[in-house]
Amino acid sequence: MLVARSAALFVLAALFEIGGAWLVWQGVREHRGPWWTGAGVLALAVYGFVATRQPDAEFGRVLAAYGGVFVAGSLAWGMVADGYRPDRWDVTGALICLAGMAMIMYGPRGGG
Repeated sequence: MLVARSAALFVLAALFEIGGAWLVWQGVREHRGPWWTGAGVLALAVYGFVATRQPDAEFGRVLAAYGGVFVAGSLAWGMVADGYRPDRWDVTGALICLAGMAMIMYGPRGGG
């Protein structure tokens, strides 16, 4: 149950961070205006709070593990929002990142 909660929080954090960054990109780079940029800034702030809800108390571990989710989530967001088609190297890299995330976050912890 703890792993499922943690994984759900990682997905939620990714939606807010990647979505927020995409909104800022749209507002600034695509000239969609300050409302898009402002919505992106708010989404990025929410991301910061979602990350604090992880059951693990180690900031460095949580953010390092989240990096793998961010990589895979960014490719997925690009596919859905912008029609991006990842190649086999993108997919392989994302899978490696997710494997690293799982090791960092959910690997067995021992005394040494």
